[in-house]
Amino acid sequence: MHTARLRAYLTGGPAPGGSRTYPGCRDPRMPLRSLALELPGRVYFATESLVWTGGRAFYDPDVPGGVRARAHLVTAGQFADIAAQEMYGPPGHDLDLTLALTEGRAQLGPGRYETLVCPGEIDGFPVLTFTAPWRMTEIEWNPPSATYLQHLAAGLLEADAWDIPSTAAYLADLPGAASHWTAEEVRLLTAGNAP
Repeated sequence: MHTARLRAYLTGGPAPGGSRTYPGCRDPRMPLRSLALELPGRVYFATESLVWTGGRAFYDPDVPGGVRARAHLVTAGQFADIAAQEMYGPPGHDLDLTLALTEGRAQLGPGRYETLVCPGEIDGFPVLTFTAPWRMTEIEWNPPSATYLQHLAAGLLEADAWDIPSTAAYLADLPGAASHWTAEEVRLLTAGNAP
């Protein structure tokens, strides 16, 4: 969600605070448009990130709740290259989006971000994201690191739809974070990220 991290995926280079350098997309242009949106489902933290340490964010669209997100208008090729980089693969191969667009979900592989989800559309454009093939209740949750929470908060705050207190409360309440971070602790992390 954070523009600085998205730029690393698109143009190549390290995301601020992360431990990995990304090769970038075939098409390095920034999105034509970005906006805030809320999706059905829940975000939760699980597994262990090699880039940020701590839990990674995953999306389960089938759990009751709401997800704060940002939509970036990118090309299908950019989406494929971002997904490849997130799976530690090289960019350069297009994805078959047919099943995800027609059925709402497509598992392309067993990897943690190899399941595509299409929870709807905006102005005629499909909303696409990638997540794990498992459900939120099928894996042990793992708290995210402070740096990772700061990036998520920065992305939400850049959307200019939510303020610091509500962003902190939202992130602290997510499964995996809720048992480790309080809203006040997250607020202190996010306070320096306000645009």
